[in-house]
Amino acid sequence: MRTLIAATTLLGFAATGCTYPGAGADPVVSNPPQRTAATRSPAAAQPAIGTAKLISAELRQIRVIAARPDVPGYKRDQFGQTWTDDHAGRGGHNGCDTRNDVLAAQLTAVQYRARSRCVVIAGTLAIDPYTGRRIEFRKAAATKVQIDHLYPLARAWDMGAANWPRQRRVDFANDETANLLAVDGPANASKSDDGPGEWMPINRSYRCTYVLRYLEVARKYALPINAADRDAAQAITQSCP
Repeated sequence: MRTLIAATTLLGFAATGCTYPGAGADPVVSNPPQRTAATRSPAAAQPAIGTAKLISAELRQIRVIAARPDVPGYKRDQFGQTWTDDHAGRGGHNGCDTRNDVLAAQLTAVQYRARSRCVVIAGTLAIDPYTGRRIEFRKAAATKVQIDHLYPLARAWDMGAANWPRQRRVDFANDETANLLAVDGPANASKSDDGPGEWMPINRSYRCTYVLRYLEVARKYALPINAADRDAAQAITQSCP
């Protein structure tokens, strides 16, 4: 299995959840725009009633392979410039990079760099979905909150994305709606490029939602899952509402 934890520590980004460190403190900030419940991701909410049925329905639509292959040639830049604004999803071509779009959408009490409508320098991850902890984000220590790809990039490469057109890979890597989640940095590093068959959040209340979202991304992009992912998904339904 390919892991990039050391690179995460040194550079502040992982293949599965790239992020980059801040350039220092910004003491003067602009007023953040108002965000409603409709625009902020309910990342750490309890799974909705019927989640078990939704997981089972997703499993019926997704191709399952025995094991993840090892396809040579993966590099992060195969999915485009990190957090490019040049993508077709929500926030694309709005003048702000994807990472700042995700932070603005999923943090509360967001503060921006002075004279900037994009650069988030502070905010609160009220409940980190992977650990259940509250995390105060500051750009000077930006790796405390990282942006995770629920279906990891390196995993997607092996599962079929190596054969995609480049723009489809770029859109996948910046799909804020389906595939991106602001999370605790160390938890993101521990996840690396694993799927549910190999890794689950320590926050048990998010596990059902995590599995469902992983499967939804797989179906959206016609990516397979391996047998271990399927088995983990089937098992988790026993504890989902």
